[in-house]
Amino acid sequence: QVHVVESGGGLVQPGGSLRLSCAASGSFNSIAGAGWYRQAPGKQRELVAAMSTARGTNYADSVKGRFTITRDNTKNTVYLQMNSLKSEDTAVYYCNLEFGDFVQIGPRIQYEYSYWGQGTQVTVSS
Repeated sequence: QVHVVESGGGLVQPGGSLRLSCAASGSFNSIAGAGWYRQAPGKQRELVAAMSTARGTNYADSVKGRFTITRDNTKNTVYLQMNSLKSEDTAVYYCNLEFGDFVQIGPRIQYEYSYWGQGTQVTVSS
C-alpha cells in the first residue's frame, strides 16, 4: 500500500506565494507520475498540473506561468509552487501519485496504480 499526504496549504494574500508538498510512503520503487488537482465548493475537481516521464508536464491554462510542479526523487515528494495567487485559486488541493508501468489497460494507456491524498486547503483572500 502507498500513502499520500499533502501539506503546505493555508491563507495567503492575493499576489502571494505558497508551496504545496505531496509525500509518498509505503511499498513502492519510485513515483512514475504525479498530478495536482483542486476543487472549490460547488465546482468539479480540475487538473492543475501534472508530470511524468511518459506524458511530460501539463498545466491548466488558468495557472500557466504562475504554478510549477517539481519532484525531489530522494525524498519521494512532489511540490507545487504557486506564485501570483488569485482569489479564484481558492480551493482544496489534492495530490495524485501514479506507480507501476505505463501500460494499456482496456481501452486506454495509463500507469498501473494511482493513489490520492486527503487534500490541503488553500485560501487566497485580502
